Amino acid sequence: MRNRNRLTPYLFVTRVRNRNRNRLTPYLFVTPAMILLVAFGIVPILVAAVISTTNMNISAFASWSNVDFIGLDNYTKLFADPDFWQAIGNTGLFAIVGVPAIVLISLAVALLLGRSQNRFFRSLRAFYFIPAITAIVAISLIWGYLYNTQFGLLNYLLSLVGVPPVQWLSDPVLAKFSVALVAVWRGTGLNIIIFLAALQGVPREYLEAASLDGASEWKKTFSIVIPLMRFAVFFVTVTTTIAWLQFFDEPFVLTDGGPLGATTSASLFLYKEGFRLNQFGYASAGSIVLFVIIAVITLIQLRLRRAGDEY
Repeated sequence: MRNRNRLTPYLFVTRVRNRNRNRLTPYLFVTPAMILLVAFGIVPILVAAVISTTNMNISAFASWSNVDFIGLDNYTKLFADPDFWQAIGNTGLFAIVGVPAIVLISLAVALLLGRSQNRFFRSLRAFYFIPAITAIVAISLIWGYLYNTQFGLLNYLLSLVGVPPVQWLSDPVLAKFSVALVAVWRGTGLNIIIFLAALQGVPREYLEAASLDGASEWKKTFSIVIPLMRFAVFFVTVTTTIAWLQFFDEPFVLTDGGPLGATTSASLFLYKEGFRLNQFGYASAGSIVLFVIIAVITLIQLRLRRAGDEY
């Protein structure tokens, strides 16, 4: 009994150490990801916020002594710039067209591929994923030839039925949808894989029970499968929305924002201001505004998702 009393303080200290170790273990695993998030996510945003309050010009930048603090002048100039609002409007149109198109097409294709068990349809899964891993330059070159007014394949097919050549990338209105079509075609592959993975998590017992009750395939899809895939649908919707609000690659390679700025997205506008016109402070102000827009839209989506769960 005397020895046990002597060991009691040591046992207590050991338990406390083990408890503290168990509490610290999760943080040790999260630390590398947090370091990367701070280094490549939060710090660049803070640096951009600081630069946005200066008149920093890359072409004339020799040292920080040449940079002057100008407060919110860049933001005042930005909100009065019609080109910026045109880029914001183009980005909004791209998102309105592209997000529903990608989500619906990806979900429909995933449902069709998920039900087919033969080897041909299984091989199509890899086929649909090819655009997601293909270089954007190669994709844009191919679509550029397809859209070519004089010898493009699309106009050739239209000429067979007597339709005159279409200005796919030269018409300000049609160019928006032509560029968006390329992005939709490119963006469906990855989302199809995500939906297929979510489809594998749907319990087969539910579908078998519905079949025994006489439910049709249409009824099972909309009453069982899609509701059980709602988390994947929400994830794809949020990530796709963010990607379209940062839309850059296709307008940059296909049209460089033309014609007449009709396909200039917000990201392409900031690129031109920062790296072509060397107005780095002005471009940083635009990047902060775009970040706020994306953050607000994402928070609204998260709030709607939470309200839907509560309902």
